[in-house]
Amino acid sequence: MECSVCREALSARLDGEEPPVAAAEVERHLAGCEGCRDWESRAAALSRSLRVRAVPSTPDLTASVMRSLPAPAVRRWPRVLLGAVAVVQLALGALQLVGAGGHEAMAGHVFHESTAWNLALGAGFGWAAWRVRAGAGMLPVLGAFLAVLTIVSVQDLISGVVTAGRLVSHLPLLVALALLLIIRRDHRDLHPGPGHGARPGEHTATTEDPGEPAPPRELGPTAYREAS
Repeated sequence: MECSVCREALSARLDGEEPPVAAAEVERHLAGCEGCRDWESRAAALSRSLRVRAVPSTPDLTASVMRSLPAPAVRRWPRVLLGAVAVVQLALGALQLVGAGGHEAMAGHVFHESTAWNLALGAGFGWAAWRVRAGAGMLPVLGAFLAVLTIVSVQDLISGVVTAGRLVSHLPLLVALALLLIIRRDHRDLHPGPGHGARPGEHTATTEDPGEPAPPRELGPTAYREAS
């Protein structure tokens, strides 16, 4: 076998192609040809250096790219309206506390509980308008309260125990529930909570206020490759 044919077969083998001659013939030629053995060694080293390289150092442009992105718009009006509802609810509770809300039929501890509840709801709405994360905890409580209140209010209205004008005082609670849902949806889409899209073992804790746009995350390479 000529050296040119042997080296062509060796080159094909290095490239993962079908050699023009049988592998056994190539090995017999290599056993007796020092020049082809040397050529194979240098060709293998060259092929390896071309195929496996260290990752070149490149500048990290993540921060500049993230800063160039427009900040997502956050609707402010639901929080402003929720703050207004908080003021109304606190005013209703204060009127009830001084006995100016038309609740003469209520007396004793039940009256005090109702007053405290209305004032607590007003304070809760105000805090949720300031810190939107607090609104998530109020949703199940307020939703359950309004569901039960609606049922008993309809029964009382049919029985003539309460007037329609008295039921109007509950409208701020319905408005507050709708606003809390809107705020929750807006900020859930803008700031996914812990565990959203996180891989197992990934740290997801955050201390940012969800009421404000979160700063860009510091991103880095997803993997490193070392040259062998």
